[in-house]
Formats: sequence, structure tokens, C-alpha cells
Amino acid sequence: MKDLIFVANRILPIILMVIVGYFLKKIKLLEEDMAKKLNTLVFRVFLPIMLFLNVYKIQDLGKIDLVFVWYAIGITVLLFLIGIPTMGIIFKDNRQRSVMLQGIFRANYALIGLPLAKALFNEEGEMMASLLSAFVVPTFNILAVICLNIFSAGDKKPSIGGVFKGIIKNPLILGILLGFVALGIRALFVHLDIEFRLTNIEPLYQTLENLKSIATPLSLLELGTRFELSAIPKLKKHIIIAVINRVLIVPFIGISLALVLNRFSGAQFASLIACFCTPVAVSSVPMSQEMGADADLMGQIVVWTTLFSTFSIFIASYVLRVLGIF
Repeated sequence: MKDLIFVANRILPIILMVIVGYFLKKIKLLEEDMAKKLNTLVFRVFLPIMLFLNVYKIQDLGKIDLVFVWYAIGITVLLFLIGIPTMGIIFKDNRQRSVMLQGIFRANYALIGLPLAKALFNEEGEMMASLLSAFVVPTFNILAVICLNIFSAGDKKPSIGGVFKGIIKNPLILGILLGFVALGIRALFVHLDIEFRLTNIEPLYQTLENLKSIATPLSLLELGTRFELSAIPKLKKHIIIAVINRVLIVPFIGISLALVLNRFSGAQFASLIACFCTPVAVSSVPMSQEMGADADLMGQIVVWTTLFSTFSIFIASYVLRVLGIF
């Protein structure tokens, strides 16, 4: 019971924020047009700032275990490659294919995974998850751009140039790249024994922190506006498949193979739970909207995988506790 309460305390605040967004829509305080504009604002401003700061706050990239990083990236790419033909066969609408494929590999790592890793393995878990975020979050977003181009709407054929353009223009990837640039400048200053840091520009840094803090609640409120009970009968097949993929199949593959390898620490397993057991990323909704995919279906998938991911997180955490890893 203690473990269940522990996991519920991490997930329930997220679910409650979605419910508040749904309620605000029902009482017409957050209508559809406003929600879509907020969606765009979150995708182009608040989330990139959050990812920029997450990368900038990494203390030492030299401590990263490359086998661990390649494992997380490798499993993510494997899921992506398996999902392309599978979703292509099951679904006929390209706008839905790209959404269902994202529902397999794209974790809510930044908003749920990082605090979850800290809750599971304290400061060491947070540090390991932050290091891994510098590699897996760009992977999620690059693969998302690729799948949205592969399954582009209409008769437009995907091209390498189009995919590359989509990647370099993606605000989330740009936020991470700018974080690495700032990280490199900080490392240069350390090497030159210069004490100046971004944090020394206190008004600017605090403003960035304030904007970062808006990303999660605003994303979840907007997500609540997309939740429609009337859409469930029409999208029942899609929702069931997405939940099975993200809540059962992906966690089983990601965690069980890591156990077979038998080389990862408790902090690393906390990061893997953040990567493979968390629901579909909230940021996939604004990206899908921006790139012409079925954003309403994406919103439903995010909501339902968020609701059911409590079970996958609890089971994975409980098994690892029993095995003495946590």
C-alpha cells in the first residue's frame, strides 16, 4: 500500500490538472480557440525554455555511462522501427498513423520522468535522469519529426530534406541545442578560470525559471480541453491499442531487457522507468497540431496513457524494490 500511495502521489497531481482543464472548458473559461493558441505558446516558448534549463543544469556530462545511454536510445529506436510497419498496417489514415506511432516510443520524460526518477532514487536518481534527458529527449523529438513526415497528410511525399528541416526547426530540439551551447560556454569559462555564469544575470535567469515553471501546468490544462467523453466510442480502438502499447508492452521490453543485462544501478533503473513507464509526452499534442496530424486523437492518447501509467510505474517500481534494486 505504501508503494501504491507513493506512485499515486506522483501521478494524481498530473491527472487533477487535466481534470481542471476539462472543467474550465465546460464552464467556457478556456475555449477551443484559446486552448489552441496556448498549445502553440507552450510548444514554441515554454517547453523549449524548460529543456534549455534542464540541459544547462547538468553538472558533469563526463559522468554519463555510454552503455546506459545507448541502451535507452537503442530501445527507443527499436520501438520506433517496429511501430512504423505495425501502425501502417493497422491504421489507414496517415494523420492517425503518425499519432499512434508517437504513442509507442515518445515518453513524457521531461514533465513526469525527471521528478519521478528523483522520487524513486532521490538526488542520485534526479542527476542520472537529467544526464539521460540530454540524449533521449532529442531522440524522442527527432523520431517524432521523422514519423510525422513519413505519415504526412495528403499526397505530399516525405523527403530527407523535409525531415531534416523539420528537425532543425523543431523548437524543443532548438531549446536542447542552445542548452548544450550554454553548457559548452560554461565549461570554457571554468577552463579559463572565469567565474561568470548565466546565473549571475539574476533577472534573466529568474525570468527563464518563471517561464519554465509555466510549461507543465499550462500543458496539462490545455490537454484537459481535448478530453471528450463523446469521442471515446469513435476512438475506442485507437485508445485501447495505445494504452496496451505504452502501459504494458513498452515497459515490459524496456525494463525486462535491462534486468537481463544485469549491469545498471538503481539510479539508472529509476531513469529507465522515467523513459519507458511514463505516459505519452504532453508535448506531442502541440507538435502534432503544428505538423498537421490528428491532435485530438493525440490528446486522447496522452490523457488515457497518463491515467493508466500509474499501474506500469507501480508494477515496475515494486518489482525493482523486491529485487533489491531500489
